[in-house]
Amino acid sequence: MFAADNKSTFSNTIDGARALDQADPLRQFRQEFYLPKKLAGQLPECVYLTGNSLGLQPKQSAQYIQDELTDWADLGVEGHFHARYAWMPYHEFLTEMTARVVGAKPLEVVVMNSLTVNLHLMLVSFYRPERKRFKIVIERGAFPSDQYAVASQARFHGYDPSEAIIELTPRDGEDTLATADIIETIKKHGDEIALVMLGDVNYLTGQAFEVEKIAAVAHACGALFGLNLAHGAGNLLLALHDWQVDFAVWCSYKYLNAGPGGIAGCFVHEKHAGSRDLPRFAGWWGHDKASRFDMGPEFDAIPGAEGWQLSNPPIFQLAALRASLELFDQATMPALRRKGDLLTSYLQYLIDDVNEAAPGFCQVITPRDPAHRGSQLSLRFKGESKILLEQFKEQGVVCDFRRPDIIRATPVPLYNSFEDVFRLYEVVRKFAMRG
Repeated sequence: MFAADNKSTFSNTIDGARALDQADPLRQFRQEFYLPKKLAGQLPECVYLTGNSLGLQPKQSAQYIQDELTDWADLGVEGHFHARYAWMPYHEFLTEMTARVVGAKPLEVVVMNSLTVNLHLMLVSFYRPERKRFKIVIERGAFPSDQYAVASQARFHGYDPSEAIIELTPRDGEDTLATADIIETIKKHGDEIALVMLGDVNYLTGQAFEVEKIAAVAHACGALFGLNLAHGAGNLLLALHDWQVDFAVWCSYKYLNAGPGGIAGCFVHEKHAGSRDLPRFAGWWGHDKASRFDMGPEFDAIPGAEGWQLSNPPIFQLAALRASLELFDQATMPALRRKGDLLTSYLQYLIDDVNEAAPGFCQVITPRDPAHRGSQLSLRFKGESKILLEQFKEQGVVCDFRRPDIIRATPVPLYNSFEDVFRLYEVVRKFAMRG
């Protein structure tokens, strides 16, 4: 692949986009997904740039779900042990693939529940406020569920959220957070902080944080460190184990393509794997597998992330996620991130081209440096962005809108092409030239 920031690689022509697609070693994966035909608008094929909100359906998903429906029909309860993918250990079939996506050891990951349920389970264990050390550091612009979760946990422990929560705020006139400011805040309040929790990639701005550096500072101050990977898992090149992240949670319906409301995931670092000191909410699926069916009264947690499970997982959702994870395993995260950086750099180049012709028409608020973003670029346009978004859709270009005035455009490397990015550029340029 070409270097992601080499402008000589790019041109503002359809032939240039197609040349990039021909040079793309991952281009065959696009054929493994369904593109929504009913959203094509005036284009021959939909330009789907909202995989950061809901990923496309892998073509294998339907067959994997149908296999489980067939085994249910044929085997009934015996499917737990004799289905082609036995239901009792089904989540284990996804463990190693999941670990590779997030940079973890298999012991450290489990697929379970939904994202905010997992976040609360992690906060039960990893937010342990004491008399002086009771504060949580979080982004002011974090996704609302994160804000609701930490505020409710603070209240549960008897604290006023306005006192217990430290919000990280961009500098005046800026949209994104400076790493130096995050570190300064942690150090300033170090002996008061129980937990630092970031969104890894901010859902609104698309900024990716310098996790390893920030986690080290949090730990040096005596705090624990957690991540919401809703926009990181399947997007960024992660190394949760090496970065010494204490816990992380994520959904799977965005970049991981598990379908609407798909089953989520959880990471607990190996250093906590056998801890008996951490409080947790317990359920029978987290109980030691060898004695689970003894139905004893005392909970004996499975070592590692599996010990945080509550109930047996939904098999159809696991089947859908397995179809996607197999594609990630074939493509590999390093290769996907290389292509993702090239796609966003190409989009940035084309937006710059629009602004040369129509100065100030479109502002990219996501950091220009690919090291500080993933596959999402957040765009702010002159005029009413929400109206403009609907006009994009009429042309067959699907992005999404977030208040107050942001259109998020996300070329996902697993299935988006450079021609997709060019088609977005064509539509943006058309509206820019109208003034």
